[in-house]
Amino acid sequence: MSKILYISSEAFPLIKTGGLADVAGSLPAALLKQSQDVKLLLPAYPEVLKKIKKKKILAKTRYYNQDVNIIESCLPGSHVIVLLVDCPVAFNRPGGPYTDHHGREWDDNALRFAVLCYAAVDIALNKLALSWYPDVVHCNDWQSGLVPALLSLSSKRPATIFTIHNLAYQGVFNKQTFTDLKLPKKLWHPDGLEFYEQLSFIKGGLAYADKITAVSPNYAKEILQPEYGYGLSGLLKHRRKDLSGILNGINKKHWNPGTDHYLKQKYNRHSLNKKSLNKTALQQELSLQVNASIPLIGMVSRLVEQKGLEFILDSLGKILSLPVQFVILGTGESHYELQLSNWASQHPDKLHVTIGYDEALAHRIEAASDMYLMPSIFEPCGLNQLYSLRYGTLPIVTAVGGLADTVNDANQKNIAYGTANGFVLKNKNSSALLAAIKRALVMYKKPEQWRQLQHNAMRGDFSWQTSAEHYIRLYQQAIKTV
Repeated sequence: MSKILYISSEAFPLIKTGGLADVAGSLPAALLKQSQDVKLLLPAYPEVLKKIKKKKILAKTRYYNQDVNIIESCLPGSHVIVLLVDCPVAFNRPGGPYTDHHGREWDDNALRFAVLCYAAVDIALNKLALSWYPDVVHCNDWQSGLVPALLSLSSKRPATIFTIHNLAYQGVFNKQTFTDLKLPKKLWHPDGLEFYEQLSFIKGGLAYADKITAVSPNYAKEILQPEYGYGLSGLLKHRRKDLSGILNGINKKHWNPGTDHYLKQKYNRHSLNKKSLNKTALQQELSLQVNASIPLIGMVSRLVEQKGLEFILDSLGKILSLPVQFVILGTGESHYELQLSNWASQHPDKLHVTIGYDEALAHRIEAASDMYLMPSIFEPCGLNQLYSLRYGTLPIVTAVGGLADTVNDANQKNIAYGTANGFVLKNKNSSALLAAIKRALVMYKKPEQWRQLQHNAMRGDFSWQTSAEHYIRLYQQAIKTV
């Protein structure tokens, strides 16, 4: 058994902006089930403090002349202990974890997450007298990147793991910020936190952690290439022997069509004929033509370029000329929101766009749709294609990152082998997207073959148990290196 301090800037169901929250809300619970002693460290945002029931203050400290309490609670729906870094100046504010109500990044994000990092280091080194000393500190994304760097300065320290969820977000700030944060001067050099004369939080993880993981095997290979490395491919190549890819799992309890309380009609692999009742219910809810035989394409996504929005908008006129309906739920860059909303107002019978995020609607879209659109330019792991597979909704994806690891194209060879479970674009462009959708529509007209693809999809094992076992082995390797 290892003692693990798991650090994240968000965790479902307490606070969520993206896939990191789903991982941080599920992996610690999966580790706990495998007899690991794990504690989740999280900032005490207002939304988090509202959702926790029982809490007690374990320690009081100060960072940057601000009072900080370490609060202990429990992650709702599990037995995972949550340690909250309660620093009102840093975290008690409206808006999201990283941005204000207008989507602008908080100008003091470096300070805010430095507080989180220093609290993590003090817990890891038992400086707050919690009588709990972790064997491993597992950091996630740039917000916790300073932790491995700061811990590297201690002779007696736990092992460190750093997981890259999306290398595009790096936590880069100007050089003055390094001085303002009073970070140890010996960390300022090109092999340390310095990144082209700027401070890079993520480099703290990539340069100093004992082991580095990416959230899918394919993404771990991609980030070694300049195209996906965002200026860090050289460092990652240097650390290649310590880098591995572990595919994210999904919360099978929360995403289960057989027990999903958000659905009009529950179903499973053996009752797939009931799935269409969710389609007609959603068509009615969204004022689309109610007809179970019309193919329905779903999409739940951040509306940003990474998710293939340019491809979709370029081909949307041609997609809507096909015999399909298209339902989109998401929020993101305002120009994408506006363009999609305009298309929806011009084609209300074929396209419905909901701007925002609605957990219940996300589940209903997954269950109702026949196909799920995810033509990402890059995708470290992706979770929605995994939810779609579990719900018998066939993904239409690009062959990148975790999408390439989880979706097998419905070509003749894969169909013959019984592994086909979706449709993969031949290239990353709008014409390839349109061609893949047309291929899916041809297959949809062959009910027996379509049903077989659905069965293949729903048979996949994307539970956290397998991924947790990989992490436990990695923790044991890291502990031996310290």
